[in-house]
Amino acid sequence: MDALLEQFQARRYEGAFNADTWEQEFDKIPMFMKQCPAEIDPKQTPELACLQSIIFNEEQAPEEQAKIYKNEGNDYFKEKNYKKAVISYTEGLKKKCSDHELNAVLYTNRAAAQFYLGNYRSALNDVIQARKLKPNHLKAVIRGALCHLELKNFPEAMAWCDEGLRIDSTEKKLLETRTKADRFQRAEQRDARKAKVKEKKEQSQKEALLTAIKERNIKLSLKSSKEEDEMSESLAEMSIDGFSSDNATGAKVCLDEDGNLNWPVLFLYPEYGQTDFISAFQENTRFIDHLVVMFAELPPWDMERKYQSSNLQLYFEDEREEIHELHTDHTLLQVLQHPRYFLKAGTPTFLVLVKNSPFSKNYFFGKKVHTLK
Repeated sequence: MDALLEQFQARRYEGAFNADTWEQEFDKIPMFMKQCPAEIDPKQTPELACLQSIIFNEEQAPEEQAKIYKNEGNDYFKEKNYKKAVISYTEGLKKKCSDHELNAVLYTNRAAAQFYLGNYRSALNDVIQARKLKPNHLKAVIRGALCHLELKNFPEAMAWCDEGLRIDSTEKKLLETRTKADRFQRAEQRDARKAKVKEKKEQSQKEALLTAIKERNIKLSLKSSKEEDEMSESLAEMSIDGFSSDNATGAKVCLDEDGNLNWPVLFLYPEYGQTDFISAFQENTRFIDHLVVMFAELPPWDMERKYQSSNLQLYFEDEREEIHELHTDHTLLQVLQHPRYFLKAGTPTFLVLVKNSPFSKNYFFGKKVHTLK
């Protein structure tokens, strides 16, 4: 006997688990699996494949097969594996069993899984199908109300809640959902009224702005190639939305409390490729007043220190690409009312150059320049 025991002790048991991987090996036994594999390979897990073939026996009645898929879907749902739950419930519905109660449950359960996946419209379609089979299915009504709430269909959400409360007037989830839907609908209606009032106010402001611009006989540039006489009358054809500025800050012309127009104005310095921008240039202020402030300190790009307010000359380009000199003592309104000034993109734009500089002479070479008299 001792010799026999020694013989067994010396021989290793062939089916023993590895000491380092015993947990993984243990988890491969169907009875002790924590999760079912996504795909079952009969060669790797023959025991599991055998069990699956027993469970999903195609020779069973459609009702029995649908119940099995329903239970499988419920297990996946408990694990929060909603995608697999949807697949299981769908397989159950494919069996097309004659049990309307079971089919209603499958639709409702699939709707719940779709809901947690964020597929609210698919979930809503499922509960609608469930209620066709079982109109008073309370879980389907609750899920439908929640779907409408997520889809911001607040009147429909309240209607579904009311239907459910006729089935069970104490259902807490329906009472909470109805209260929430009612609150959201009131907020939505309030926001819509505010938006309408705001839109009406903005419309009134735009119309007042357009009237002010027309009264000042300020001409607008047309992008299309029309005759010059049509161009001078372009203001009458312009819509009240025609002043959306293309400048980087998004500043637009506006009327102040005193009825004065304030324009976004762009200054270009072609000699150095620089720009300056005034977001609100009051129409009755002079150019020199702004230049004095702008050049109180010499800009860093002016290495020769020649850009001083008293040493600058302003110009604008008309529709014919001809250059017009303007006086720095002129107000913005006086320039905008110039016979050859046409406003482009809602932002008056002017060239700034040093008087009689070599760059200025080269810049205007070959161009027609209208100088002040």
